[in-house]
Formats: sequence, structure tokens, C-alpha cells
Amino acid sequence: MRSIRGASFSMRVGLGPSAPTWVLLQQVVVRGLVAVKFLALGRILGPSAIGSVSIALLAVAIAESLSDTGLPQAVIQGREAPTRSELSAVWTTLTARGTLVALVLIALAPVMNSQFHLGNALALLQLAAALPLIRGLASPAYFVVQRNRGFQHIAGIEMAAAFVDCCIGLAFALSGAGAYSLLIGMVVGDMLKSTLTWTTMKPRPPIRLAWTGIGHYIGFSRWIWAGSVVNLLLNQFDKVVVGKLLGPAQLGAYQMSSKLAQMLLTDAAFAMGQYLFPTFSAQHRHDARVAARRVKLYLAIVAAGLAMFVVLLRMTAEPLFALILGPAWMSAVPLFKIFVINMAIGALIAVLVAYLRAVGDAKATTHASLIQMVILVGIVPPATHYWGVTGIAWSITVGMGSAATWMLYRTLRRHDAPSYPLAS
Repeated sequence: MRSIRGASFSMRVGLGPSAPTWVLLQQVVVRGLVAVKFLALGRILGPSAIGSVSIALLAVAIAESLSDTGLPQAVIQGREAPTRSELSAVWTTLTARGTLVALVLIALAPVMNSQFHLGNALALLQLAAALPLIRGLASPAYFVVQRNRGFQHIAGIEMAAAFVDCCIGLAFALSGAGAYSLLIGMVVGDMLKSTLTWTTMKPRPPIRLAWTGIGHYIGFSRWIWAGSVVNLLLNQFDKVVVGKLLGPAQLGAYQMSSKLAQMLLTDAAFAMGQYLFPTFSAQHRHDARVAARRVKLYLAIVAAGLAMFVVLLRMTAEPLFALILGPAWMSAVPLFKIFVINMAIGALIAVLVAYLRAVGDAKATTHASLIQMVILVGIVPPATHYWGVTGIAWSITVGMGSAATWMLYRTLRRHDAPSYPLAS
């Protein structure tokens, strides 16, 4: 293993297994394939079908957030590498969680089908339940590879899964499978990814039921779980409201404007976060002051680039939608102009979250989410009353800006601060 003083923390472009080049390549390929699939299916299927799939995926997101164990992040952030026995306990926990989530989603599918006015989409909701089960079966060696910054290996698996997902989804859509095509592609892609984690990654944990040996992760992971629950309320609340009150077609337009803004702005930052989290974790273990200085440089670069991109996207929103999605989607343009601001803030938050979790201050990100939630509870009702769905979008802007400000404060004040213990 490379020494900490070696190329482990170098940001220069290279092709080594830990080089950030692989993170960039993964971002370009995976997000590019996701964009092709999502936009092509949007044009083929229309707002109503996309809205129906969005509700199915919304159910998965809610269930996964409520049951988030925080174990992957704890394995990456921990001072000591996990043993094979500990990995077996991690796998048992995550598999049990995935199975439970899948069963709950199947049981609740008829209720959701009725509440969101989906018509004959019961099987669509039940198919989505396969996703958390497949993800839970993956090998926890994936988290060890992330911890060791094996970005080349991770990029290969993620790109292969995304390619299969895109091809299968488009093939089924063109053959007339409708809204099911998007979920079928995701299921097959996740199956490939989970299989590759077992066949190509080490150390492979023993496949046995083990429930003990990972108690030392709880102090850190509890804040990850708390953050997931709060973020669930923040990230899915607006979609639930739109889907429940306005139906699948309006939710489809809302989701498309949000998704397009996310693909153009936030996804790159989240990909960078995949590199920064294990890198900051390792750097912080070696020299906390260097990590604190480095995050400020990243934030300055990201903020400058985002500001210019937001201005460009708002100016070209209408021709962009007309070219990519067609006239059926033009009603989503005003929302898109708001969402590009939201997603730019979200990109900054992704960098801040990677650093704060890496230094063991996961509770700071949870506190930021709580601040955002309190603000939304206060301003969403009047904003919705006066401006409808546009008011919801602007309310999210205010809430995200407040959360980012808090995390930035916590980040900047750590310049001379001592390290947080794992259980902080």
C-alpha cells in the first residue's frame, strides 16, 4: 500500500489505481449514460409515465433512508481497517435491511397505488422493491476498496453497471415496455454491480449470519442514519406533495426539471465527493491541518465554476428543453431555472459533506439538515399558497442556502481545531 506521504493525496492527473482521473472518467461515463437513458425515455414515454416511475423510486428512496445503517461510511471513515469477521457482520446487517425494505415495499404497494392515483401500476411499485434487496446483497468489500481509494476498480464496476442499465432500459422502451423499461434496466444493472463486488473485490467476507463485532461503528453511523432521515424529509417532501396533489403527469414535469438540473450541476460534485471522502479521511488521519486547507481550495474552485454555469443554463433553458425533450416538456422550464440554483448549492454541499464526514463531524451535516427542515416547515405553506409549485421550489432554495451556510461555518472554523473522535 502506498504511504500516506506518497501519491495517495496527490491531485495531479494520472492513471494510477487511486488517481482522481478515474473518478472523473466514472462521472463522465456513468452520468452520461444516465442522462442518455433518462432523457431518451422522457421523450419516448412522456411526463405521465416518468411520473409513475418517479413515485415507485420515491418509495424506494423513502424506505432506504429510513433504514440507513451508516455502516458503509463508518467502514470508510474508521481509523482501523475492518476484519473479515466484521465485514461478515456488515454484510448480514445490510442484507437483512435490504430484505426487510423489499418486503415492506411490496406490502405497501396497493396503498401507494391508490394514494398517488397510479391506476394499474401496482406491478411497477412491486418491481421497484427488488432494488434494495439486490443492493443489500452486494459485498461489503466495495467499501474497503473505497476506503483504500481504489477508484480505478470502482469506476470499472460502476461504468459496466451503468452501461447495462442504459442499454436494457432503452431496448425495453423501444420494444413497448413503457414505464417498466426504466426499472428493468436499473434492476439488471444493480444485479451486475452486486455480482461484480463479489467476483472482483477483496477481502471477501464469509457468507454467514453474524450480528456482533461492529458496535464500534455505531457512534459514527448513528449520525449518518439521523442525517438520512432528515434528508428524507427534505429531499422527498416536495415530490410527495406534488405527486399526491397534482398526479403523475405534473410530478413528471417537476422531476424532469429537477433531474436535468441535477445531471448538469450536482452529479459532478457528488462524483467528486466519492474521491474526496476517502481522501480527506486518510489525509485527516495523517495531518488534519492540511486537510482543512485543502477543502478551502476545492470550495473556491467549485463555487466559481458553478456561478458561471448557472448563468449560462438559465439563459439557454428554453432552447435546451425544446431540443432535448420536445414541446411536451416546455411547462417545466420555469422550474428548471429555479432548480439550477438549487443544484448549484447542492454541489457545494456535497463537498462540505465529504469533508465534515471525513473528519468525523457527521453530526454537523445532520444539524444543517435540521436547520433546512425547520426553515421549510415555516415557509413552504405560505409560499405554496401564494405561488404554488414555484413557491415550493424557491423554498427549497432558501433552505439549502441556510444549510450550506451552517456547514461552511463548521468547515472554516476547523482550521486549527483538533481531530474529532470516531464517535463524535
